[in-house]
Amino acid sequence: MLKWFRRKRGFTLIELLVVIAIIAILIGLLLPAVQKVREAAARMSCSNNLKQLGTAIHNYASANQDKVPGGVQGGASGNPNYPGVPFLFGLLPYIEQDNIYRAVGQSGASWGNAGGVNGQTVVVKTFLCPSDSSHNNGLGPNTGWTVSSYSRNYYMFDTGGGYQPQAGGHYWTLSKYTIGNIPDGTSNTVGVLERYAYTSAYGYSSLWSHHGQDRFHWGYSQWATVYGQWGLYTPQIGVKANQAHPYYPNSGHSSTIQVLMMDGSVKGVGSNVSSTTWSNAIQADDGQVLGSNW
Repeated sequence: MLKWFRRKRGFTLIELLVVIAIIAILIGLLLPAVQKVREAAARMSCSNNLKQLGTAIHNYASANQDKVPGGVQGGASGNPNYPGVPFLFGLLPYIEQDNIYRAVGQSGASWGNAGGVNGQTVVVKTFLCPSDSSHNNGLGPNTGWTVSSYSRNYYMFDTGGGYQPQAGGHYWTLSKYTIGNIPDGTSNTVGVLERYAYTSAYGYSSLWSHHGQDRFHWGYSQWATVYGQWGLYTPQIGVKANQAHPYYPNSGHSSTIQVLMMDGSVKGVGSNVSSTTWSNAIQADDGQVLGSNW
């Protein structure tokens, strides 16, 4: 009796191409969903960072007769010619980073965190948005110094201050307001907003502790983590870091930037916000109600 052996049949080239095409289509369908999930997670982490900063501002105020930290020159070790410490630097003890506050301040090199802790520049994760890829693991590509994705609102924290004749004479800035007497109210005033840590087109690195934090000493230079001193520019939504302008709020999020209000809440601001509404939210004493597009 003859036995018939059937040869196993493999895939033809056309069948393989069809399978590959189907896999490519599935990947193409899944990739946007994965990216959306990743961005949502990054946005949530960024929001949590801002909420921590909001809590830190209020805790700072509770420990300092309702005063808020201001954009002043000097380090944690204290400079008798100036009445405070740089904004983000002063919040370190209130975000469980007191070791950095003490170590860097005592080194006498708090600006740019050049002295760091044990001679090393220290990156503070809370100061970095996960969607901000403009920096090198928390360091400015052009300086090697530690940076921040968040900038304070000049109109909230920097419009008061004075002149100090010592050490050659410098201006310094503090807030005109305490946490309890903001004219427009805490829920209507922006405290902190997003701005790329490094804007390569302009060579600006937003260092979280530097002399550029005060009004004229190094003059709100390319090192300062502050928005508004050059004007009330509205947010750049969806702009890439290599095209972003340091005078504007911007972020690595695709459709929003996130802002911390002075009441501690965090809000996503999209492209629908008008310049008028934005200006009203930034200015702490204009007496205007925020528009419906806020």
